[in-house]
Amino acid sequence: MKEMIRTSSCITVLTFSLFNAVALLAAGSGYFGSTTQQGQEQTVEVKIDNFSFSPATLTVVAGSTVTWINRDDIPHTVVSSDDPRAFKSKALDTDDRFSFTFTKAGTYSYFCSIHPKMTGKVVVQ
Repeated sequence: MKEMIRTSSCITVLTFSLFNAVALLAAGSGYFGSTTQQGQEQTVEVKIDNFSFSPATLTVVAGSTVTWINRDDIPHTVVSSDDPRAFKSKALDTDDRFSFTFTKAGTYSYFCSIHPKMTGKVVVQ
């Protein structure tokens, strides 16, 4: 009987250890969600404040989402300079947000249509 209990305890310990090893490997591989490894999609914020976009130039990988947040106390827009326009926000009041997901590589210049001297650029790799 003692031998059976000892064998059962060994099997339990081995099973628990194997489960933990598999869980750690899966977590490290990104299987259970996104990770912050270089080369993967990102979610990045651009702050609109004091009549400027910050950062003014941003580099992301294809598939990344950029969110602009208006921290100014007057309305602003985010409009691509491309023709046809890749993206165009409504007028953003204070604390409003606008997001766009960049699926293709390229350089996307943009501006505020209310204040055209406000410009920015997203470089998608």
